Amino acid sequence: MSTKNLYLPEIATIQEVIQETHNIVTFRVTLNNEEAMAKFKFEPGNVGQLSAFGIGESTFVINSPPTRMDYLQFSIMRSGEVTGKLHSLKAGDQIGVRAPLGNHFPYEDMKGKDIVFIGGGIGMAPLRTLLLFMLDNRDDYGKITLLYGARSPLDMAFNYELEDWLDRDDLDTHLTIDAEFDGWEHEVGLIPNVLLDIAPSSENSVAITCGPPIMIKFTLQALEKLGFKDEQIVTTLEKRMKCGVGICGRCNIGTSYVCKDGPVYTGAQLKKLPNEL
Repeated sequence: MSTKNLYLPEIATIQEVIQETHNIVTFRVTLNNEEAMAKFKFEPGNVGQLSAFGIGESTFVINSPPTRMDYLQFSIMRSGEVTGKLHSLKAGDQIGVRAPLGNHFPYEDMKGKDIVFIGGGIGMAPLRTLLLFMLDNRDDYGKITLLYGARSPLDMAFNYELEDWLDRDDLDTHLTIDAEFDGWEHEVGLIPNVLLDIAPSSENSVAITCGPPIMIKFTLQALEKLGFKDEQIVTTLEKRMKCGVGICGRCNIGTSYVCKDGPVYTGAQLKKLPNEL
């Protein structure tokens, strides 16, 4: 049994800061304890708590894949005091990291199936870790489709990877924005509508989606129209978490604690929970 103290963060150094959008930054960090970094293991979908010393901590998905361990990557949308402090940090600064926490995407169960990723805005972060993991283990999966959308090109994270994703022969990538934008050469339309236009087959498929709640609501309706059953749909609920270890009770939905039982849930699991989202 592990003796690791889940309440005690590892001290980490920010190696690189990427300004993704006007309100999203990405940290690439390494644990200062070289042995702890070398032994660090996680699964796609696990999250971590990042500490802004003297302010507090917040939950963010580890959006680098476990197949690429030069650093751990976290993307942070500015939304309050903790994230505001984190946004002020720069390369070389120290933060606390409590990770890995939560459950993970059932990628073993997805082997041999077609995969449909549907991400909106910062919701691409948890999808990114699984997408890159699957691309690094490409032979284990069938056709992989990616639909990524945002309000405008200025609100899209991971722009430095989009061209590569578009160019890959083994990845069917679709990018969309909500309204016309000068110079935009890809889809224009709300994500659920574009999803219906793309119309991925539900046969032997799994759809994985993450984004703003309103996007998720209508994306689930679109997936139902396309024939996807609840057990073929996977999403995440990590924004509700606080302590990360099931103590504070802030993230419970009925008897389910998002920080321990989630943040990854199938559509079938969500339907069994009280309507408290």
